[in-house]
Amino acid sequence: MARLSQVFAPRDREFFDLFEEQGGNIARAADLLDQMLSTWPDRKEIARDILVCEQDGDRITHDIIHRLNATFVTPIDREDILLLASALDDIIDYTEEVSDYMGLYRIEAPMEQAVRMSHILVQATRQVAEALPRMRGFQDLSHYTVEINRLENDGDRVVREAIASLFDHGIDPMVVIRWKDIYERLEQAIDACEHVANVLEGIVIKNS
Repeated sequence: MARLSQVFAPRDREFFDLFEEQGGNIARAADLLDQMLSTWPDRKEIARDILVCEQDGDRITHDIIHRLNATFVTPIDREDILLLASALDDIIDYTEEVSDYMGLYRIEAPMEQAVRMSHILVQATRQVAEALPRMRGFQDLSHYTVEINRLENDGDRVVREAIASLFDHGIDPMVVIRWKDIYERLEQAIDACEHVANVLEGIVIKNS
């Protein structure tokens, strides 16, 4: 049995390494988006760096699935590995979509609520990145899940205010549609962080 555990241990660690790499990648993408929105349109080129993060995220997700298919014994349930990989991938996909829409829709200036939401996303992704290493020892994650839930509630409040303001000030309907898309993607990115927190909490409870 000792020899078997030695055989499987390196692959076990690979999964955790990849999840933690993805956490860092997600936090970097959110930070870049925050910089881009805060300085828009002066630093549009940041969108390229966010796209690189999204492509790195796809690579990491592919690596996780490849290792899953090649590994007989996994450190956590196979369905949990897939669920967590998909949930993490959602965060970075929504983050990149916000960046893409800013250029695609030729946004001239950022809305104050969009900047506030990007700040919330940065905080939520940092909590995710800090929580992921604790999965190795199935340590308590309540501090992170509570904080991410609080941030998700803040994001919901801001997006409601933001969408209401679009209809309160007689803004051109096309501008309303464009900003509504952007707000919804920001909200989905923050919601995806909460989904990751819930998945992580379930994994820890199941394996404790």
